[in-house]
Amino acid sequence: MASFSDIAQQFVQFYYKTFDENRQNLAALYHDNSMLTFETTAIQGTAGIIEKLVGLPFQKVAHKIATLDAQPSNESGGILVMVTGALLVDEEQRPMNYTQVFQLSPDGSGSYFVFNDVFRLIY
Repeated sequence: MASFSDIAQQFVQFYYKTFDENRQNLAALYHDNSMLTFETTAIQGTAGIIEKLVGLPFQKVAHKIATLDAQPSNESGGILVMVTGALLVDEEQRPMNYTQVFQLSPDGSGSYFVFNDVFRLIY
């Protein structure tokens, strides 16, 4: 059985690779009870979350992870993940710093889904 730290590492690598290549494919990571807070906008449910992520005003994006911290978060096997990093969008040369927090919950089939996702640019 993988440790919570290993699961967090694998999740983050998969999430940002998928985000950078095709945001639409992130849908499998969310459920209808999932919630995303993107800056100040809160959205619940897979369809709304993916609509928000796909509709972001850039075509190309590259995430660079600076830090990743993880903790077990509850008795049912949840994992709290906090990421800081930088992202480059389109042809921009200056990266934007960000922080993102994920609450991963077991999905009952040996995998995890994103229950909570909070994203914030750091100015």
